[in-house]
Parts: sequence; structure tokens; C-alpha cells
Amino acid sequence: MTQVLIIDDEENLRKLLSRVVELEGYTVIQAANVKDGLKALSKESIQVVISDVKLPDGNGVDLTARIKKEFPEIEVIVLTAFGTIQDGVKAIKNGAFDYLTKGEHQERIIPLLSKATEKALLQQKVLRLETRLGEKFGFKKILGENKILKQCIELAKKVAGTDTNVLVLGETGTGKELFAQAIHYESQRKTKSFVALNCSAFPRDLLENELFGHAEGAYTGANKAQRGYLEEAHEGTLFLDEIGEMPIELQAKLLRVIETGEFYRVGDSRARHVNVRFLAATNKNLEHESESGHFRSDLYYRLSVFTISLPALRDRKDDIPIFMDHFIKQFSLKTNKPVPGVSKGFLAALKKHPWKGNIRELKNVIERSVILAEGELDSSLLPSDFRTGDDDNQFELAQVEKHHIRKVLTHVDGNKTQAAKLLGIGLTTLYQKIKDYNI
Repeated sequence: MTQVLIIDDEENLRKLLSRVVELEGYTVIQAANVKDGLKALSKESIQVVISDVKLPDGNGVDLTARIKKEFPEIEVIVLTAFGTIQDGVKAIKNGAFDYLTKGEHQERIIPLLSKATEKALLQQKVLRLETRLGEKFGFKKILGENKILKQCIELAKKVAGTDTNVLVLGETGTGKELFAQAIHYESQRKTKSFVALNCSAFPRDLLENELFGHAEGAYTGANKAQRGYLEEAHEGTLFLDEIGEMPIELQAKLLRVIETGEFYRVGDSRARHVNVRFLAATNKNLEHESESGHFRSDLYYRLSVFTISLPALRDRKDDIPIFMDHFIKQFSLKTNKPVPGVSKGFLAALKKHPWKGNIRELKNVIERSVILAEGELDSSLLPSDFRTGDDDNQFELAQVEKHHIRKVLTHVDGNKTQAAKLLGIGLTTLYQKIKDYNI
């Protein structure tokens, strides 16, 4: 239910106005001064404030500015005395929805309150959506406590609120797109589109078409005009992943867009304009690429106004347990397979691995292990390139046997007599192996 806060030191007028508003189905909270009004705002979920201009400890015009600064989603209607319209005008300049002159307020208050409520509810809905987007894509989603990573996050937070172009460097699988998303959803453009284009995923001609769009009849099969990624990202952010793979002929066209905001669709003679923030990422050394003539140096300098270099997973192995726990929970829910625990050997193997594929590789390994597991995760579930021994300090062949016995026991629903027959061993031998392997 919509809540309205009425602030007025004239008790009779405040009660009368409250009664009028309550009869329309609103919940009303009353305050006699600025102090009590601010206290109510901090405690209650309020949509609209109706405030008198003259209050014992302040005035409604200044209060409006404060409310819009601290609670921008709340709408304010100001009550002015007859002949003091300038107060209402000042209040609107401070962010008030509108003003009413006392004496006419009883006739106009309900229609005006209805419009203000509609706007406030919409703004609060947008705020909730922005909050959810921030939680889903913001910096809180970036896992890890590593010192180098924390420095990268701090850098990204500082640049997020600007419109500066950002170049994110790092090996494949280090989370470059995750950082780009976080920068966008913590920026002033967060309510607009975040559009990601992988420059390595398309051949030259198709990449140009995807980026700039095309005019009707631009080529065979172009039966109608099509917008490109640039136009889709208008007023938002365009993330160019693997920018180092962009053909050098296209780089000049991209540079023009960055410098002027102007571009042409493929096959079109009409210039178009966009307002886009550019974020780019690569696993290449663009400085070396530009020196060797494989990447335009002027484009490199435009994109690398602010550079963030993400650490490889092998340089932040202290974060592996955090990722492991996160991915186990994720894939346990996805596969509906509870994981009772993780062996010391499993974690030790993860920490010793070189992780050439970084976090993405770790994620895939955990998913595979959860799918194969019949109980806790142990090193027998890991791919063959994990040459780090096993949980029980035995040979790899023993681990294969251990895993096979588990599979058979699961197949027969734990019936050890039936399992022994399928395995071709005696029941006593099976019990001994169950004990030895801690199955």
C-alpha cells in the first residue's frame, strides 16, 4: 500500500489533510517538523511527501533538496502560502514534483497525489531492478580475496563512474567480461544496454556487418536494413571482447566512431551518430601488436586510456578454495546431486595444477567432478592430466578400482552381495575393499 508522509506544524490542517488522503486509500504518516519527517523517511517505505514550506526547524524548499538527494525515488509536493508562488518554483528547481497553494490544495491534492504516486512507484521499481542487476552483474559477483585481484576491483570501481574507455587485459578465462559487466552496471549507463561482441567469432566481412549494421540492398540477401551492435549499445556500453583479433581495416572505422561518434552502416551513404562507452578486452599484448604493425597504435591509445590487468589463476591460488566451494554449490543444485565433502587430495590437486584455462577451466573441472561423483569429491574424479597422486596415497589403478566399485554399488542400490557377483569377487573381499577405500 502506498505511504504518504505529511509534514506540517499546523495540527488541525495536518489532520484534515491526512483524513482526505486516507479516504482515498493511502496510508498516512504525520510529522510536525523536519526532524520527525526525516526520521520517518529513514524508517518507513514512503512514496510521496507532502510538506509545508514553513516549518519550525527548517523549510520545505530546502527539505525538498535534501529528500531528493538522499531518497531520489521519493516524490515531494510542497504546500505554499497564498502569494508565495516563488517558494513553489524554488521547490520544483530543487526536485519537487509540484506545489500547491493552501486554500486550493483540497481540490487538487488527490489528482496530483495520484500522479506523484505513479511516478514514485515506477522509480522505486527501477531502483529495485537496478539493485538486482548490480547484485547479479556488479562487483559483488567477482569472487576472490587475493591482493592483486582486490587492487583490480578498486581500479575498476574508480573508473566505473566515468565515461572513460577501459581496456581489460588478461589470459583467457580470467574473467574479463565479468569485469566489463561490473563496470557497466556500476556506471551512470547501468539502465541502458550492455552489448558484448566477440571480435574473434566472426570473419572480417561479417564482423563489420555485426558491428555497423547494413542498409537495405547492401548485398545479396540484405532484404531489409539492420541495426548493428553499435546502435544497439546507444547510450549504453559496447564491450569488444578479443579486440586484438579485429582486422586492421576495421580498426580505422572503429577509431572514427570512438573519436566522433559517427559511423556508416554497410552499403549506406548516410552518417549515423551514437553515444557509446567502449570497454575492450584482449589476451594479447596490444602494445607489442601495434609496434609490429598488427594493431593500430592510435586505436590502442584510444582504448587504453585506463587499463586493468587481471591476474592469472596460477598467481592467485589462494582463491581456489573459494571458487571450488562456489562451483560445487552451483553444479550440485544444477544436477540435483548433493556433495557431502571434498577430500584433501582433491583440493591439493587443484592447487598444484597450472590452470592454463584459468577460472573457466576450473569451473569445467568442478562441473565434471560433480557429475561423476557418487559421494565426496576425490582426486580419482579429476582428468588424467592431474598427476598429483590420490587421497589414500595409493597408485592410480587403485583409484580406478575404487571409483568402479562405487559405481557398481550405486547401480545395485547398495546391495553388497549383488555387487560382489557383478564385480566377480567374493563378498569378504568386497567388504575389505570398501574398508580400505573408505567407500
